[in-house]
Amino acid sequence: MERYEPEASPLDRTDRKLLQILRGEGRIPLTELAARAGLSKSPCQARFRRLQDQGYIRGFRTVLDHQKLGQDHIAFAEVRLTDTTETALQAFNTAVSAVPEIEECHMIAGAFDYLLKIRTRDIRAYRQILGETISALPHVGSTSTHVSMQAVKDGG
Repeated sequence: MERYEPEASPLDRTDRKLLQILRGEGRIPLTELAARAGLSKSPCQARFRRLQDQGYIRGFRTVLDHQKLGQDHIAFAEVRLTDTTETALQAFNTAVSAVPEIEECHMIAGAFDYLLKIRTRDIRAYRQILGETISALPHVGSTSTHVSMQAVKDGG
């Protein structure tokens, strides 16, 4: 069955204001969102639903305190593949999605193919994930690690 995808319309100033507010405060009550955007509740709710339907708002998430959870070690791994055909890239992408410690994966145009953000409890756990899991992902030829000393600005 074909899935209906609403056609995205251009955003106006009010839509952009709503998205800016929601980006920083995803759990803001609708009445407060409406007031801060200069709207009444019903038009704000209609715009909110339209922004969701059109895919501008993809979802909501909980921001965790990784230090309290004992998962505050962050490393970035540069990954070079031995094969960069579309089939190889898809195999790598699929495999990466199954590794919970890999928090982010970005295909890079540059000296390496992918940049991974990996979150573990400590350097020993990272070394184990690198050696047993990341290095065993499809078509991985080499890796290079950069360890984060402090998160100055974190999108989460």
